[in-house]
Amino acid sequence: MKKSLLFLFSVLVLFSCKPQEKEPEFQFEKYDESAAIEAQQNHQNGRMKFKLFQSKVIDMNEVYKPFQYDLAKFSEENYNELKPLILEQDIPTLQNHVKEGKLSYEKLTLFYLYRIRKFESDSTLSLNSIISLNPNVLKEAREKDLNKDTISEFSMFGMPVLLKDNINTKEMPTTAGALALERNYTKTDAFIVEKLRENGALILGKVNLSEWAYFFCSSCPLGYSAIGGQTLNPYGRAEFETGGSSAGSGVTVAANFAVAAVGTETSGSITSPSSQNSVVGLKPTIGVLSRSGIVPISSTLDTPGPMTKNVIDNAIFMNAMSGYDKDDSKSKEIDEAYYQNGLPNSFKGKRLGVLKPLLGDSIYALNIEKMRKVDVEIVEITPPQISFNGFITLLNIDMKYDLPKYLASEADKSLFIKNVKDVIEFNKKDSILRAPYGQQLFDGIVKDETTLAELEVIKANLKLEAEKYLQALEAENLDAILSINNYHSGIAAVSFHPTLTVPMGYKTSGEPISLTFVGKPFDERNLLELGYAFEQLTKARKMPKNYQ
Repeated sequence: MKKSLLFLFSVLVLFSCKPQEKEPEFQFEKYDESAAIEAQQNHQNGRMKFKLFQSKVIDMNEVYKPFQYDLAKFSEENYNELKPLILEQDIPTLQNHVKEGKLSYEKLTLFYLYRIRKFESDSTLSLNSIISLNPNVLKEAREKDLNKDTISEFSMFGMPVLLKDNINTKEMPTTAGALALERNYTKTDAFIVEKLRENGALILGKVNLSEWAYFFCSSCPLGYSAIGGQTLNPYGRAEFETGGSSAGSGVTVAANFAVAAVGTETSGSITSPSSQNSVVGLKPTIGVLSRSGIVPISSTLDTPGPMTKNVIDNAIFMNAMSGYDKDDSKSKEIDEAYYQNGLPNSFKGKRLGVLKPLLGDSIYALNIEKMRKVDVEIVEITPPQISFNGFITLLNIDMKYDLPKYLASEADKSLFIKNVKDVIEFNKKDSILRAPYGQQLFDGIVKDETTLAELEVIKANLKLEAEKYLQALEAENLDAILSINNYHSGIAAVSFHPTLTVPMGYKTSGEPISLTFVGKPFDERNLLELGYAFEQLTKARKMPKNYQ
């Protein structure tokens, strides 16, 4: 009897000493979305009559498994203590907090992991913005903490960033939101990801996007993909569009899920979600940033670009991604520092073109007046009528040739798809899961028989027409032409002009609206100076109220 009691006591002691796995504080659970979908059918915007919200593919509990132990030790109290040090703070402020010992790169990363889980596990607040997370990011953050003492405050070192999920990374698949690429495990990083790592940035994870960068289905919701589900705008969940195709990039920056995010643009895919989510987005001139290792639409027009909460961060982020890439035929050797000796808070000597047709927008007109009052020289422009024929053809033929090149040279070799037609056939086998909104644009690519010689004529004509629209930049010696949101993104794209969008206010509904600066080719530094002066003048950005 004594031996039995002694054995039982020993078992109890051993059991009580064994560390127990703590249940995650926030579990991701699927919820009944039928009522929300039914209500959505009354939305006045036809593109927002959703067929689903939640991803049918991702299990976020699995995505979070690598962080379960570390997050079990990170409490709501820890999170609340760090909030004032991190939320809405720019990179120099965060770096100074690290230098002063108030913060570490590990704590910064834990904060974002905790915050993403906190909101994305709540069915009333989830934004469906995350596709995958880097399982090694905390280990990498700890390594950065060992070398933090000599880091410049204007550095991306130790800063957790998110990538649009059409950008290759070694640790995570690159899906472009498509089930056909669900297992696209690439052996190498995209060139810009290599540059980010060289400069010490932490790759936190990958975000949702409009599937195939919104060149897939016609009139389907922005921010939807078969992999990620329906991304939502934090300023109005299922009320306002997210913009696209870099929807997840805009949403996660707006919601403070990372320091910054990378988007990509062919025509409006950075400016649109930046505007819709009240963040700063820069679409550089083609050739400034490499496109190697990025799922393409158009080798003529594609470019990645930084999306941030403020202009200073945008310039610092640009520095960290820049570099000549011998494998990108459009890449330029540019001796440019986008953030060097700060950004001047001054409009002195600047001449800006204002588009007369846009002056009917009260928020645009109000911001023009604010700039007049600080002695900005405003030149009113009535742009000429132009033809934009052939734009879809340009995208069709480029993607017809560019996607197979990516799949052959930069994708996982085990992928069974080799071209657009293969993707169409794959999706037909389960269209409800793989293409619930159809794949009309992919069908159009296959049907388009435009020759490469004809394509060159189309490109040249589009460029001439767009340059005609923007001719005042040279004729009036302007520093930039002022637009709204992504209104003139297509024109800027085909004429190879950079654009920078900066928050300028909110409509009476609460929907964000932004001022977009269209600049001269390779004049990104000047655009950032203009954007910074405008940002400091207006201080328009506000955090989404339910994500504070």
